[in-house]
This record gives sequence, structure tokens and C-alpha cells, in this order.
Amino acid sequence: MTVVGLSQRWVAEHLPARPPRAHKGTFGRLLIVAGSMEYSGAALLAGLGAIRAGVGVACLATPEAVGIRLMGLVPELISMLLVEEAPGLTAPGGWRRLAAEAPAYDALVVGPGIGRQPATLRRARTFISELRQPAVIDADGLVALAEVQRWWESIRARLVLTPHPGEFARLMRMSEGLADDDTQRAEAAGEAAARWGQVVVLKGAHTVVASPTGELLRSAVATPALATAGSGDVLAGAIGAFLAAGLEALDAAGCGVAVHAAAGMLAEQRIGQAGVVARDIANLLPTAIQQVRGGRGR
Repeated sequence: MTVVGLSQRWVAEHLPARPPRAHKGTFGRLLIVAGSMEYSGAALLAGLGAIRAGVGVACLATPEAVGIRLMGLVPELISMLLVEEAPGLTAPGGWRRLAAEAPAYDALVVGPGIGRQPATLRRARTFISELRQPAVIDADGLVALAEVQRWWESIRARLVLTPHPGEFARLMRMSEGLADDDTQRAEAAGEAAARWGQVVVLKGAHTVVASPTGELLRSAVATPALATAGSGDVLAGAIGAFLAAGLEALDAAGCGVAVHAAAGMLAEQRIGQAGVVARDIANLLPTAIQQVRGGRGR
């Protein structure tokens, strides 16, 4: 097993180009399916992660009551308000609208804060299985998949799965949690990626990115500044931005993990190890990206 470090050089070589004559379409259109009454902030943070990572257009698809609550908080985000059957619970018609409109986007993020109501998980699982565009599946989207044996057999799209250790154990049906050991974490992520046929981002200190064909990337960063609620939502949005810009799944995941980690280190330096919030990480993504590029545009 060979693990490649996510070095500054690797990331600089894989980040999407930012040509001077670009327009917003150059950097892709991202649809973010996220949010519920309990976790409306997850949708907003995923959207912030995406726009701060440089996506051209980010659209939040969220239940009507959630979207009305969020409307205008980040005016750069557009919204798709989904019809509800209860406040914060997307009705079947809302999921049908998502399926109809998803092909207009270059990539998706599915799952942050959508909630774990049985109907939501069932509908989200069906939606994911019908996707054709590349997508990041995070948080409750992973919970939806884990409910079904051999869930990966119904997947047709290229996915980036972003579990934390607990979600990973559920997806793998492990009786015990992962050991806090970098070598074992890398081996487990590689095994999962090969089994599922998808790119896996196993989050935590020294986050591991594994591809189905055996490539393994590992972040050198471990900072408590990233251990804050919503940090994973920001990461999902950043990876989604790079997918929408046209990167392959492994490259998008590696770049997202690296710039998110770099933003976390900047937050630690500027704010401290305690008290960093996810918005701080999102807002430092542009500085982190410029830093990773070596202070120059590409």
C-alpha cells in the first residue's frame, strides 16, 4: 500500500485553472440538496464552502420552510424551494422536481442536514441511485445509503463519499469502530473504496482519500480547529465545487481535503485552537487556495 501525501505541489497541480477570460459557467454549476428545520445551517455552510472554493453557481435545494429561513443570509447563493408535506420535510413532488432539474447542474452535494426521518432517507436513497452526474454524498445522505445491504450495487454515478469514522463504520457494517491509527485508517479506506467502486474520504486527523483503483492520498494536517460543528459541511461544499469545475472525483476530493485543511491551519493561527467556527473555515478557503497555489493565480 502506497500512500501519497497531499503536498502543496500535488494540490497546486490539480486545482482547477482560473483563466482571466473565464465566466461563471467556466467554474461549474453545483446543486446542493441539504437542510431541514433542525439543521438549516448545514445547507448554508455547504453553500458557503462551495462558493468560497470558487464554484461558478451554487444552488441550495431545500424544503420551503428552511429556504425561507435562509433566504438572503448569503445573497450569492440561489435557492430551489422544495414543496413540503410538513415543515422542513420535502414531499414526493419536491424530490421529483430535484430529479427533473438535477441534469442542468454539473455536480451535486447530497445529504448535509437533510434529517433522518424514514421518508427522507428512503427518498434520498432513491434520488442518489438515479443520479448520473458526479456527486458528493455526505452526512444524512450516507445514513440513507447505509440502511440498505449492498447499497453500492444500485449506484450509477461517480460519487465522493465523505464519512466520519462513525458513518464509515455504519456503511461497512463494522461491529467495532476504527482504530485511531493512520495505517489502519488508510487500509480501511482503500478496502471500502474498492468494495464500493467509489472515492472515499475518511475524515478525521490526517484525512484519507481513497480511489477504487488503489490510489491513496493522505492529509498531513491534524488540528483541533477543524473539530467544530459544520466543518464537514464546508468540506462537502468545497469538494462539490471542484467536481462542478470538472475535476475527476479523486482529484476533487484531494483538492477539497487539502484546501479545507489549509483553511483550518490558517484559522488556528489567526483565531486559536478553540473557538473556530465553520464559517471561519469557509471564509478562509480563498486565502488557503491562493497559499496552496504559491501566491499566484494559475
